[in-house]
Amino acid sequence: MVLNHYLDTIKPSGIRKLFDLAQSAKDAVNFGIGEPDFDTPKIIREAAQKAMENGITHYTPNAGFKELREAISEKLLKDNNITADIDEIIVTAGGTASLLISLYTLINPGDEVIIPDPGFVAYENQVKLFGGIPVAFKLSEEDNFHPDIELLKSLITPKTKAIIVNTPSNPTAAVYTKEELEAIAELALKNDIYLICDELYEYILYDGRKHHSIASFPEMKKLTITINGFSKSYAMTGWRLGYIVAEKELIKAMLKFQQNSIVCANSITQMAGITALKEAAKDVEIMLKEYTRRKKFIFKAINSIGGISCKQIEGAFYAFVNIKDTQMSSDELSMYLLKEYEVVTVPGTAFGKYGEGYIRLSFATSMEKIEEGTRRMKEAIEKLR
Repeated sequence: MVLNHYLDTIKPSGIRKLFDLAQSAKDAVNFGIGEPDFDTPKIIREAAQKAMENGITHYTPNAGFKELREAISEKLLKDNNITADIDEIIVTAGGTASLLISLYTLINPGDEVIIPDPGFVAYENQVKLFGGIPVAFKLSEEDNFHPDIELLKSLITPKTKAIIVNTPSNPTAAVYTKEELEAIAELALKNDIYLICDELYEYILYDGRKHHSIASFPEMKKLTITINGFSKSYAMTGWRLGYIVAEKELIKAMLKFQQNSIVCANSITQMAGITALKEAAKDVEIMLKEYTRRKKFIFKAINSIGGISCKQIEGAFYAFVNIKDTQMSSDELSMYLLKEYEVVTVPGTAFGKYGEGYIRLSFATSMEKIEEGTRRMKEAIEKLR
């Protein structure tokens, strides 16, 4: 049997590999999956229940309910300084689906897409799925994983179709400055390149940092595809609800894909999303306060362990930990921590070739587990030394 040959280029998720292996561990501390440990706020759950009781269980418009797109439009203007009418918004089945739709719409076989490395696992694989060529943009710890604009400039060729920008970043926790984003925007304008901006962690920021949306910059709306969603900020990972913001003609093209694949986002989830945007701001603040507490603890705990270290955590809920002094590869150390100490981490190589020498810890878990997990890691690393 001959299958789609593009699938042969795709490697299994390095995040899920360790997660699946950990299922047999009875007392595992899981720093692996990047998922809020909070339940979805009650007010959002009640909105979904009400939607079911009211019979809102049928197909929706392919682009999403008008009421939800209106709420997203209001949010974009208020929080992101992006002016977008509802015809410039498509509601999707989550952030990964948004990326899929965006890349399918843009890429022809042979087109190059510059992706951050280390970067979210789906970037490289989805580019390959459509015959595109992923070009790794190295993010260095020396720069706290912020973009080297001159390096980025050197990667642009006549075949470059798009650059993926992710801030706050998964896995590095970097939050790009406005000046850095303006420099990336200038490159896009000069070379007529699309920017796909993954902004799913926009509300999870620390130490007074601010999130900036490139689509709000002068002249950039025409070249920017903004991807966002509800999974991280509202603890709605299982609800699968996201959205794309782009110029009307791009959205029309994206709708062709959605009509013939996903069809529409879940009707009940969409109603819950309206409530999330309009009434759950306080819940987001409560979760951010707890993430901040955990961030401070895990940063101090990691940097107190000889042989490993972590740069400042600027956003999201990840610690990207340098493990080079252990003399083990990322895969080796992750497997050692899992098998010997039942601590689940993600090897940095899951996020690209420049992730070697690092492991990612998600602190979207309870303080009790963070304390226990870092205690076990300290014991494990000291044993190696």
